[in-house]
Amino acid sequence: GRLEAVTQQMGYHPQYLDSFLKTQHYLMHMDGPLPFDCRHYIAIMAAARHQCRYLVNLHVLQFLRAGGDPQWLRGLDFIPPKLRNLNEINKILAHRPWLITKEHIEKLLKISEWSWSLAELVHAVVLLAHCHALASFVFGCGCEQDEGSGGRGSLKPLSPGNQCFCEATASNQELLRINRKRSLDSCMELDSLRERMQRIHMETEGREETRLLQQDREEGEGQGVEVCVQDGTEHCSDLSVGLSPLTDTDREVTGATNLACYMQDPDFGYQDFARRDEDQTQVFRVQDYSWEDHGFSLVNRLYSDIGHLLDEKFRMVDGLQSSAMAKRQGCEPSVFKRGIWNYIHCMFGIRYDDYDYAEVNQLLERMLKVYIKTVTCYPEKTNSEMFDRFWKQFKHSEKVHVNLLILEARMQAELLYALQAITQYMI
Repeated sequence: GRLEAVTQQMGYHPQYLDSFLKTQHYLMHMDGPLPFDCRHYIAIMAAARHQCRYLVNLHVLQFLRAGGDPQWLRGLDFIPPKLRNLNEINKILAHRPWLITKEHIEKLLKISEWSWSLAELVHAVVLLAHCHALASFVFGCGCEQDEGSGGRGSLKPLSPGNQCFCEATASNQELLRINRKRSLDSCMELDSLRERMQRIHMETEGREETRLLQQDREEGEGQGVEVCVQDGTEHCSDLSVGLSPLTDTDREVTGATNLACYMQDPDFGYQDFARRDEDQTQVFRVQDYSWEDHGFSLVNRLYSDIGHLLDEKFRMVDGLQSSAMAKRQGCEPSVFKRGIWNYIHCMFGIRYDDYDYAEVNQLLERMLKVYIKTVTCYPEKTNSEMFDRFWKQFKHSEKVHVNLLILEARMQAELLYALQAITQYMI
């Protein structure tokens, strides 16, 4: 079971890579509520929601090596009903996690001989969220395209080696040295970003939010795309304007796996979250249910130690420093990272009452926001044109850094909704 392209991209940030590998290994290979073959099949189901052949093919091999029934690979119609019943929350978590309710949880836990235990369900939920988010990283960093068509230029990873994803990556230091050299060679100044960040700290509370939002709308109308944040709610028009979709060749990896057989309702996808009225879906307020105060303790109690591993990973990505950004006077990477994190959570209806969302429109250029939203919500639509167009002022290691933020913010968002639903069921 190898993830060379993924580990080589994450190798730009070795501390995070070690944390990721520990979590991946624990989820897939250590003692836990679920059988090993079922873990890999759940990963297949999760990756298929985003048409991620890279992950599907990897877990197909691992499923067979774990002694899985080859008949299951014919599709959902050939697996046990207990596993097939997971399809509904897989679909919801992948695309519209705010729709998951305690009724979904109750249905899985109370179906006679096909019922799930709470511990099994928590393991499955963590696997689903992990693989959905990893699919975003795979597409965002070009690993899917690299596998099929020889790489996408600036995103082409180092020559594949024999590094296994469950190893402690002893070669990290050498990989880091090479990657640092490549990053320095291609360094581009972040002056525009620095200026925007400085502007935020210099402005008073009266930052003319209305004017900024209006300007963002006018720019969007001029180019056929509109992305803005207003009152904590993110709105976006057509994301694909002027962008060519992936070709069949781009999506080809190692085989002709029919991904459609691993999912139902393939037309179900992301839709913009928006608060309308009291009868509609409400904003998820972090002060009412947070990872630190609620999700961590629940998941750790039902699936021993996974909470500590996930928490370490969340903290690790938050603590990563970009050397180029950190060295620039007046530039605070933490402000930039929080803007990206809160913007991603905003797309899933998660709101931080202590955050001024006008900062998002200043920190993140419109085209950068479109890229982040695509990788987060429609990763299968990501292509090299989008990457090259949206990231000109970033070094390669910083591109990877932002994709790691996308991975972890998305995973935490899915976990918050799922664990809140489990908590409401238990209460």
